[in-house]
Amino acid sequence: MDLTKPEFPRASAYPAALALEGNMGPNPLWLAEWLLRDLAITGADRVLDLGSGLGTTSIFLARETGAQVFAADLWTAPDDVWTRVVAHGAGDRVVPLRAEAHALPFAAGFFDAIVSFDAYQYFGADPMYLFYLSRFLRPGGRIGVVVPGLTHALPADGPPAHLTEPQSHGAPFWEEECTSFLTVDEWRAVIARCPRVELELADTLEDGWRHWRDWERAAEASSAFPSSAEALDRDAGRYVGFVRFVARRRDGEPGLDLYEPGLARRVLAS
Repeated sequence: MDLTKPEFPRASAYPAALALEGNMGPNPLWLAEWLLRDLAITGADRVLDLGSGLGTTSIFLARETGAQVFAADLWTAPDDVWTRVVAHGAGDRVVPLRAEAHALPFAAGFFDAIVSFDAYQYFGADPMYLFYLSRFLRPGGRIGVVVPGLTHALPADGPPAHLTEPQSHGAPFWEEECTSFLTVDEWRAVIARCPRVELELADTLEDGWRHWRDWERAAEASSAFPSSAEALDRDAGRYVGFVRFVARRRDGEPGLDLYEPGLARRVLAS
């Protein structure tokens, strides 16, 4: 199967199986390449790939940058991720682990960069979460996120019919998890509420809907989910696409871990 695209030359160099066998959403290699255009990662860096699924983006990041990547995911088994990591030649640079986004087992300031692809929308829209996540970055470290999102705000009465009506296979595009989709301005507002980081970039992917549709068509045979290609074609970028942001952690102390079990006891004892 041909997944090559001139817009994503680095991702196009990888076998289609890398993206297809770990398919849990939009093509992760394309999203990762888009982020790397404006997020510098070097071979000396430690990187957290948060919500890494079956490790596809972690493999790509490790091989493209030489960084040490910690592939953290709640829904996938580290054994399964490790098997893929080794098979795709990144066993010396990727560490898979199971972790919930609010219970990350790392020291403050441990990472040079934190990235997340098609996952951050499920927990990161809470402004308090960025206070928590930024504590794991060293001062000057960066967080880079790519998520499905909205190119324009939805109508006041909700998502348009072409997104909510069933496609030919019977399933609609718009389901409960789509309520996590935000516009780029809404993401800017979330980030602005966390003074511990400085927003450096927030934008949308040009023709993001088209890339998503092309992926859905290519992956129909292997996906565990109904294809969204019809709805994306109807939408043609009016509402649905991809949002990206990059933010830098400011200098200063990381602050409390507000999700730490037993935090109240420790604070009261101090």
